[in-house]
Formats: sequence, C-alpha cells, structure tokens
Amino acid sequence: MGNITVTSVMVGNLATNCWFLVNEDNKEALVFDPGEEAARIKKKADDNGWKICAILLTHGHMDHIGGVEELKEWSGAKAYALEEERDFLEDSKKNLSVFIGGRSVKLTVDELLRDGQELTLSGITLKVLHTPGHTPGGASYYCEQAGCVFAGDTLFEESVGRSDFPGGSSSALIRSIREKLFLLPDETRVCPGHGAETTIGHEKQYNPFL
Repeated sequence: MGNITVTSVMVGNLATNCWFLVNEDNKEALVFDPGEEAARIKKKADDNGWKICAILLTHGHMDHIGGVEELKEWSGAKAYALEEERDFLEDSKKNLSVFIGGRSVKLTVDELLRDGQELTLSGITLKVLHTPGHTPGGASYYCEQAGCVFAGDTLFEESVGRSDFPGGSSSALIRSIREKLFLLPDETRVCPGHGAETTIGHEKQYNPFL
C-alpha cells in the first residue's frame, strides 16, 4: 500500500482545512481545497519536501477554491472537481467569491470527475463520491489506503454542512451522508472542510442531525 500520510493546514478568513494526502515513498502530494493563502500551502509542501501533483476540490465555494490558480501556476498540478460543480466554479456569484472573497473568481478545472470514478494519482487511489446538498456538485474523496474520506462541507464533527446557500438542499445533504458516507467503514477518518477531524462511526452514533 505504501506509506500514505494525511495532514492539513488552515487557510483563509473562514478557517478552511486544506488537506494534504502524501505518498511518502515518492514525496508526491495531493492537495484538497486550497481555499486561500497559496503561499502558506506552498511553504508546507516545501518544508516537507513534497511535490504537489494534483489539486482536488470538494466543492466550488470561494473559501475552498481561492488559492487554486496560484497553486497551479507554482506547482504545475492539475485541478479536479465533479462535473456537476462546473457551473459553480465558473460563476462568481454561485461560488460566492464576489460576496466573501472581495474578488471575482471564475475557475476552470483541468478534469471533471464523475460519481463512482476511481482515480489513481501519485500511487494513491481515490474513489469519487457525489455528495450533493451543500452544493449540487459536492464531492467526497475516499482513500482506502489511508482509511480516510475528504468530505468538504458535507459532514462535520457532530454537525453537517449548511444547505441555505444557492443550490443547497438539506434533504439531499442528509441522503448524501446516509447513502454514501455512512456506507464507509466505521473507523474511516473524516477530514472535513472546517473544524476537527472525526470518524464515520462517531458520527453515526453522536451526530444530532442524523
């Protein structure tokens, strides 16, 4: 399986978790949701001797995509998102950048993914899960090798993501968690877009929204 590690750095005014999934055997890293502060993300990689080889987005809100272009330019990495999220990425009102970012961001990713797709990057395999509700094209990425899922703003420690933004749906959000995330092993680490790490088993037992 190799030596796969998981770590994060907090970025931006909304304290977004930018996650690193690293193959320590080849020092190649996948980055999830570089929301802002690309320089801080780059420094984290440099300090550890990691090469950023891919950027994966759980959804298209500004606090999760604001650093993508700068990070791409620096690293040469490709950016990935679910095909259902394309409209949000390319629309500065839907992605909230004109409201919370103070600048208009219209992002085009290099590859659009589909639900159920298996993606192998830098020797790391991810399963792509369509988990709408926070946004229509919300994605979670499950890595069996590392025993974790990058859930974005779908599932938090004893909480769930907001569904009152454009394109949100509370019923879709709950379905995504119950029918996609809760099918993962109980010991799976949940790496959320904000706040503390948790596990699938903990959320099944203690999450008051579910």
